[in-house]
Amino acid sequence: MAALTTRVDVAILGMRVDAPVSRQAGAGPSDDGHVMFNGQQAAIPVNPDSPYLAKNGRLFLDGADLGMDVVPVNRPKFYDLTTADGVSYEKIAKLHGAKVLATTVVQTCIRYGESERCRFCAIEESLNAGATTAVKTPEQLAEVAEAAVRLDGVTQMVMTTGTSRGPDRGARYVAKCVRAIRAAVPEFPIQVQIEPPADLSVIKDLYDAGARSIGIHVESMDDRVRARWMPGKASVPLDEYRSAWREAVRVFGRNQVSTYLLVGMGEDPDEMVAGAKELIEMGVYPFVVPFRPLKGTLATDVDKVGSPDRVVVQRITYEVAKALTEANMFGSDQAAGCAACGACSMLQTAGA
Repeated sequence: MAALTTRVDVAILGMRVDAPVSRQAGAGPSDDGHVMFNGQQAAIPVNPDSPYLAKNGRLFLDGADLGMDVVPVNRPKFYDLTTADGVSYEKIAKLHGAKVLATTVVQTCIRYGESERCRFCAIEESLNAGATTAVKTPEQLAEVAEAAVRLDGVTQMVMTTGTSRGPDRGARYVAKCVRAIRAAVPEFPIQVQIEPPADLSVIKDLYDAGARSIGIHVESMDDRVRARWMPGKASVPLDEYRSAWREAVRVFGRNQVSTYLLVGMGEDPDEMVAGAKELIEMGVYPFVVPFRPLKGTLATDVDKVGSPDRVVVQRITYEVAKALTEANMFGSDQAAGCAACGACSMLQTAGA
């Protein structure tokens, strides 16, 4: 429990660390540095005011060595390369943790207008800052993936996308990219992340293209929270999510489907745990992650929402991890993706 308490604390308070691999802005939890925390991948906010300090491979709290190993992830070699048309590989895909390649295939979203935008999301801010490109081509992604595997030993990939206007909500273009990557790097495990498509057949298209796990992210099972925090995504009823999850479990298999649940958006903790247990019953891994204040988001810049309560984060993480272990569902058993990586959550620290 001490390790979980500390892991929650650093997820909320951050740490003082020189992290060569970091991420600023984006579609999910970010503004972090990537480290190995007691041997596990961890994405930790870099905070110069944190009482936690990573130094010489150890974690210190107010000068006291806590007996925990914290080793920053080295900058990958593939970051030094560019495509033939002069685009930096780092703008096409990022290293997450120590061994995960991640990309947002389409960096724009139909829901990014203020009336529909998810209040925690900054998907277009990195594009506005020139840190990425609007659309990654299948050829670019295949080239970067091959280099990341060959030069840096990357073992899996996560592919997300902004939502498009078509009934597939962007999934078919993601499938095209998956095919190109798997042609260049056969047997490379890939997780895809999409909104529930209106046409559920595209879920099998993604699997047939070569994806081996899938994230269909709801963030909250509470319609009141969804309407407040995700007005655009809330227009997709929870029953459509349930239908998509069930079809994804049928196609990809039990515990190869996951969804984010964000702690700190005002949802009742007991109801969040109950929602997580419903997901587990379906064979869906509830990836519990604390909300992180992020510049460029409405929650931070307009609403001034702060970090969630550490006690609440620890309680929910512990109870969901207990339910997952009882169901014999572990993030490490997923082929690829956020749960397999585990860096943004504390569930792996809690045993799930």
